[in-house]
Amino acid sequence: MERSVPGPAAKRPPKRAGALPEVNSRQLAAVLAIAEYRSFIAAAAYLGISQPALTLTIKRLEQTLGLPLFLRTTRQVTITAAGREFVAMAERVFNDLKLSMRSLRELTEQQRGQVIVTSLIPVRMSDVIAEYGRRFPGVEIQLREGFQDDVRDDVRSGLADFGVGDIGDLPDSHLTESLGVEELWVVLRDDHPLARLRQIEFGALKDVALVSYRVGSTTRRLIDAAATAAGFTLRHVVTVGLPLTLMNLVGRGVGVAVGPARPWPPGGHPNLVSRPLVRPRLSSEIGIMRLRDRELSPAAAGLLALARERLRIHRSR
Repeated sequence: MERSVPGPAAKRPPKRAGALPEVNSRQLAAVLAIAEYRSFIAAAAYLGISQPALTLTIKRLEQTLGLPLFLRTTRQVTITAAGREFVAMAERVFNDLKLSMRSLRELTEQQRGQVIVTSLIPVRMSDVIAEYGRRFPGVEIQLREGFQDDVRDDVRSGLADFGVGDIGDLPDSHLTESLGVEELWVVLRDDHPLARLRQIEFGALKDVALVSYRVGSTTRRLIDAAATAAGFTLRHVVTVGLPLTLMNLVGRGVGVAVGPARPWPPGGHPNLVSRPLVRPRLSSEIGIMRLRDRELSPAAAGLLALARERLRIHRSR
């Protein structure tokens, strides 16, 4: 019978100076089990592996470290000084690993995380955020409210995960989802002469005092462009930044306002009414915008999905 002659042992590449030893979680668990049970047989039973497999695991680990972790005899297993140090380290690493894995699972399930969303001031994000917060109380949400130029800047710079605003004329670097078309209406006191009309033609606003949003808002851009096309200049007597301020000033008779129909609920301002703005009708397409190459976190994706569902715009009748 011929006996096979083993070939020369393959040479391992030399280790780089300062390289960390290759230790895996299975080896950490093996060390902790032996330290707990002081028996290879009992530790193997606890881990659900064979005793020879456990012995091989420890032998390879000791070879990697260049230190004995356990002293074995036929009667007992003793932990060496190096073994005690390694066990303490293994407990810390193993616990940190379990905590990290749990945090990752929670993050994947939208239990934790942070979302930054930017939105046009008139868009009702508060209801969306309140509903999402009840479902996922561990998620921190930052809401940045502003006008159209603010929303686009927040999304373009990467500050916000996504934004809700006018999605017209966005560059190819953005992904958009339409929520619907939002028409502009006239908001005024119920005792204003124009309030007698069922709808108000744009030309009727030529000499009317207006309480308006600042330049940079979609509403201001639309009405100023329409006035230029009609050959006259609108009379902006007060420029504001917040819908509440705008409504308060209109309610006090300072002027009338033009804005999306949705932000004007009757509650809290019983003397205000709204009328459709016609000839021409002015509108903008409102939607969700985000950067094309930005991957959303699970928490941000969840909030976006809820916003998509809740912020759909239904045409005013």
